[in-house]
Parts: sequence; C-alpha cells; structure tokens
Amino acid sequence: MPDMLWLLLMCLGLGVVVGLLAGLLGIGGGLLIVPALVWMLPQTGIEPGLVMHIALATSLACIVLTSGSSARSHLRLGNVDVSLVRLLAPGMVLGGIAGSAVAEWVPADWLPRIFAGIVLLLALQMLLSLKVTGRHPIPGRVAIAGSGSVIGLVASLAGIGGGSLIVPYLSWYGVEMRRSIGTAAFCGSIIAIAGMAGFIVAGSGDDSLPPYSLGYVYLPALIGVACTSVLTTRYGARMVSHLPTPTLKKIFAIFLLFVGGKMLF
Repeated sequence: MPDMLWLLLMCLGLGVVVGLLAGLLGIGGGLLIVPALVWMLPQTGIEPGLVMHIALATSLACIVLTSGSSARSHLRLGNVDVSLVRLLAPGMVLGGIAGSAVAEWVPADWLPRIFAGIVLLLALQMLLSLKVTGRHPIPGRVAIAGSGSVIGLVASLAGIGGGSLIVPYLSWYGVEMRRSIGTAAFCGSIIAIAGMAGFIVAGSGDDSLPPYSLGYVYLPALIGVACTSVLTTRYGARMVSHLPTPTLKKIFAIFLLFVGGKMLF
C-alpha cells in the first residue's frame, strides 16, 4: 500500500505536466508517460517482464482521457477538421489494435528499444524543426486510410497518441498548424482507444499482473495521471497562441533525446 500511494502521488504530478503538453503541443503525453512509468513501476514491485506492456497500455489509457479533453478544448476553439478525422479514423482504429497485437508478440526486452527508436526519431524531428509543409491534394479514402493505419500502428506500439506523427502528415497537405494540432489531439484519442482495448484483451487472464489491473492497464497509475491531466489540458490549449511553441518543442526534444538514449542503451 505505501508503494501504491507513492506511485499515485507521483502520477498526480506527472499528470499536470502531461495535460499541459497535450494541449500546448498536440501530443497525448505518451512520450512522457511511458518512460516515467518504466522508471516508477519496478519500484512498486512489478515484475520487469511486465513493466513495458503495462507502461504502454496505461499510457494509452491516460491518452484516451487526456487527448479527449484536449480535443474537446480544440473543438470549441474551432481547431479540429472533422472531415479529416472521418477519413483518418478507420485506418487509425485498425492500426491501433494491430500495434497492441504486435507488442504482445515482440519479446519484452525489445519493446523499450522499439519505443526508444521511435522517440529518438520524433525528437530529432522536433529539434531540427523539420517542418513538412506543402499544398498537396488530400489523397483518396483508401490511401489516407492506409496512412492512418501506419500512424495508428506506430503510435500504439510506442504508447503514444500519435500527435507527433499526425501534425507533420497534415502539414504536408497544407493544413494550418492550429488545425493540425487540434485534429491530431482528436485523432490521438481514437488511436488510444483502439490500442488500449487491444492491450486489455491481450492481458486478460494473466495471473502475474499486479492487483487493480484491467488487462495490462494499471488502474492506480491511470487514476493518478488522469485526475490532473484532464484538468490542465484546457490551459495548454489556451496557451498555444501566447507561448513560443517552437522553442518549447526544441526544449522538449532535447529531453526526449536523453530519455530515448537511456532506454535504448
């Protein structure tokens, strides 16, 4: 019980930061939640072989709430392109479910390396300001659904909402940055729901999971992060117009390089 209380308090603080980042940068927060849980969970006695699966599943469960709250704020501000959400959603659902299946199949000691590789690539994109801009026409339904599937697969496998992938993808087709961020938050919640459902099914019936688990989703950590992150996403969304977002992204990218390098090696 003391370990669980410590974890809950740590996750409450984590949720504050995650919520602000979700609203401000259009990400679900998984890039921060997963490494934080990978560090915290072993200290509560959870078996090392289960840590990465639990971290990914719990991160996606947190993103369901965090991105959902962020998406609602962006929707009210008119930053969500509903037509693009409808085109991307079917593929993202399939990709999110596939990501959880692949994570179950991949050896446990490879999951941190896969996550680290994805994080390092995203961090380099943020740090180098590799902005993809253009006025290319939106592809057909099949092509955009295929793109959504790939984004959903990668996002679910890394326990993230996919905002860091969706924003440059939409920018390539000339979608304005605020609408890209708002649409990414909305799509991130869709990916997270699909991925979370897959991890819940995959972990069902595993007797080695700790108490208070729903499949691979660890409820004490979920409650801690969700309680504060849902409250702070609205403030992050409002800060988009007032803070130097590119500078903040570069600072966050440097942090991700450190986290990714540590998990990789």
